[in-house]
Amino acid sequence: MSNADPVGRREFLNQSLAVAGAAGLLPGAAAAAAPRPDADDAKKPRAAAAPEAAATIPRGSLGRAKVSRLLLGGNLIGGYMHCRDLKYVNSLFRAYATDEKIIETLALAERHGINTVFETGGDFVERYNRRYNGRMQFIPHIEIKTSWTRREQEDHIKQQVDAGAVALYVWGVSSDSLLRDGQFDLLARAVEMAKKHDLPVGVGCHSLLVPKECEKHGVPCDFYVKTFHGDDYPSATPKELRKEFIWLDGGKGWYDNMWCINPEETVAFMQSVAKPWIAFKILAAGAIPPAQAFPHAFRNGADFIAVGMFDFQVKADAELAERAIRHNQKRARPWRA
Repeated sequence: MSNADPVGRREFLNQSLAVAGAAGLLPGAAAAAAPRPDADDAKKPRAAAAPEAAATIPRGSLGRAKVSRLLLGGNLIGGYMHCRDLKYVNSLFRAYATDEKIIETLALAERHGINTVFETGGDFVERYNRRYNGRMQFIPHIEIKTSWTRREQEDHIKQQVDAGAVALYVWGVSSDSLLRDGQFDLLARAVEMAKKHDLPVGVGCHSLLVPKECEKHGVPCDFYVKTFHGDDYPSATPKELRKEFIWLDGGKGWYDNMWCINPEETVAFMQSVAKPWIAFKILAAGAIPPAQAFPHAFRNGADFIAVGMFDFQVKADAELAERAIRHNQKRARPWRA
């Protein structure tokens, strides 16, 4: 279908996205659509929107950076969606999320007070900021490979810093794998390497054992990036089938949408940690609507949430986040950032 047929294209996208939304695949499927910037609006310098954006979503501090408490998750920028057993969804996403669509999404995010992209997408952040005088920030992940030499690890960290990072964090898959395989010392070494760049450095994980080990052994990280969501949705792995590292190894009852097997224990442990916490996977890959997940995360102690969003979800998600933060100023875990 050609771009000269906007009505047909719109009908196709509405039908396709409605199917995905009904299946719980879109991270904010219950959110209302945000208007797409028109061509003239997209050409305006993004800096002009900064005063309005600053008042939309509260911000916290990671080092010297002021970071919106709602971050734009990188999966939908980097080109990957968790879609359980519906194998066509990644192809549908890539057909919709063209380069220009991603740039439009960054513009909408900044307009509505989201000032930081999380995990992946640094090339898009750089392109958007350069083209539209934007102020979007970027927090990339650090990968750790056991086959790398010390020099190779240092070069990788430097590459991520040079992507325009305002903070860094160890990728959760690396952290979990190192702990599972008895090579946790490599994580501590990578954190120490990264801290030489004078940026805040976090540790990401899906397993609660990771921050527990970091706290036990004094790993000098500045914040944690930990999965967090409830378990009251139909495709959640039954409790009797849950096991540590199931997201790495797979297993009966796991459907690519359960990343926090012990939410109550996570809440209890994070209350004892005096470091900022970025919660991610809070929608359980679209199984939990934002209207339920956002208040749940902030009420239970998250300082920031990282959420993958399509362009038409940004406005509603920003409004939900602002409201959830405002209504949960007093909570059991103090705000740590």
